[in-house]
Amino acid sequence: MTYLTYLPRRWRLKVTNREAAVSAVHFESYTEARAHLKDLLNAAERGQVATVRRDSVTTAVVSVERLRHFLASLIPSRAEVVPESGGWSVFIPGLPVAADGASFDEAITEMIDALREYAEDWQDHLLDAPNHRDNWGLVQLISLSDDDQLRDWLVGAAK
Repeated sequence: MTYLTYLPRRWRLKVTNREAAVSAVHFESYTEARAHLKDLLNAAERGQVATVRRDSVTTAVVSVERLRHFLASLIPSRAEVVPESGGWSVFIPGLPVAADGASFDEAITEMIDALREYAEDWQDHLLDAPNHRDNWGLVQLISLSDDDQLRDWLVGAAK
């Protein structure tokens, strides 16, 4: 016979001596989350819903790689690369970001640098600007990606 016990606030079932994860892990306070940080991080790494509440705000804890992969699949780069005066120019319509280079690869490398600068500026002072506020997902994608991942995203390389 198997006994199931509900453990409140951690949304986990205990099956005899082994724990079997349910679909979500939630903590009602940061204090409770800190006391069970390993459980919270394990749930996030497995892809489970993992949340922490502070006052009236609930925050999700998500694996960086899962979030980056999701954002990359959800946000198309829309980058346009055009030959220009013996070199190449790259821009993304709707963003104040552009780059030039003597070769295609150099232009893409410069665009990666420009995107990183934009993400820093967004974090510093653009996040509340009405015309930049909706770029949250893009800034997360830029910040969570390494240069090779950004290059693949810009040129549409399948992964």
